[in-house]
Amino acid sequence: MQPIGKYIAVKPIDEELKTNSGILLSAQDIDEFRYKKGMVIKPGSAVTVIKADDLIYYDKNAGHSMLINNESMTIIEERNVVVVL
Repeated sequence: MQPIGKYIAVKPIDEELKTNSGILLSAQDIDEFRYKKGMVIKPGSAVTVIKADDLIYYDKNAGHSMLINNESMTIIEERNVVVVL
């Protein structure tokens, strides 16, 4: 599997978020965040900065989900990535 051009295959990561005081946020609170965390499975052929296995934050409304090799992935454009960890 090789994404073409500026597309990136990402495995979304569901994380448990807490406030500074240690209170767990509800799923509804987490849905209000604009960005989602994911691991890059494979960057596209024209992506130069982002590598496989990078952890990223990307716009949660970007891209589309696909089932590839019985694994659910999100395909996004490089421009939707806001942070590389």
